[in-house]
Amino acid sequence: IEINAEDGIEWRQREKIYVARGKARATQGEVTVHADVLTAHYREMPGGSTEIWRLDANGNVRIAAPNQTAYGDNAVYDVGKGLLVLTGKVRLVTETDQISARDSLEYWEKRSFAVARGEATAVRGDRRLAADVLVAHFKKGGDGTSKIHEIEAFDNVLISSPEEIVRAEHGIYDVETGIATLTGSVKITRGANQLNGARARVNLNTGVSLITGGAQGVRGYLAPGQIGKRRSRKDR
Repeated sequence: IEINAEDGIEWRQREKIYVARGKARATQGEVTVHADVLTAHYREMPGGSTEIWRLDANGNVRIAAPNQTAYGDNAVYDVGKGLLVLTGKVRLVTETDQISARDSLEYWEKRSFAVARGEATAVRGDRRLAADVLVAHFKKGGDGTSKIHEIEAFDNVLISSPEEIVRAEHGIYDVETGIATLTGSVKITRGANQLNGARARVNLNTGVSLITGGAQGVRGYLAPGQIGKRRSRKDR
């Protein structure tokens, strides 16, 4: 890890830390951490060498990697675990998606997924997925870069598009196909029409929804003259 700072780097040997201040940045491979203050914790290794095992970032944190950037007020990076935890107005921005959360954003580098907690929201174009917790799974494309391919949503799930609003308790959204599979108290609302059931498969690309019921079956509320119509701006 290479560390730079405009106001200097303080070496505290007894505490085994380096403190970098003033537009500080730490770079490892293709990832760079920017912050007002960076604190690197190191430990001694056999043979007299040292290694940085933890990095704390405080103030205006920005973490830049190929095709994605994360923002927050504070961050802790566990080098060995490959775990980055961001807190305070957190968001993750990729070429096509933006994920934000109130409480925290965890990024598990080695396991290729991120967890957004607290009023979490994922936005792509005019589509929005919100829940108490969102888990975004990444996979590498043909160019070697990681992209979000699936998002799992837990509790108070809401999917909105120009055509409809869907609510449920749990959902799995396939980013590539645009298909969301939802379970638990599912409600699909399109204009004045609403369908209620236990499970649904919603294709946000085609606007086709299939809802099924458990023991209670499927219930529908259909407004005359509204069936099949797209919602107007007033209805959204």
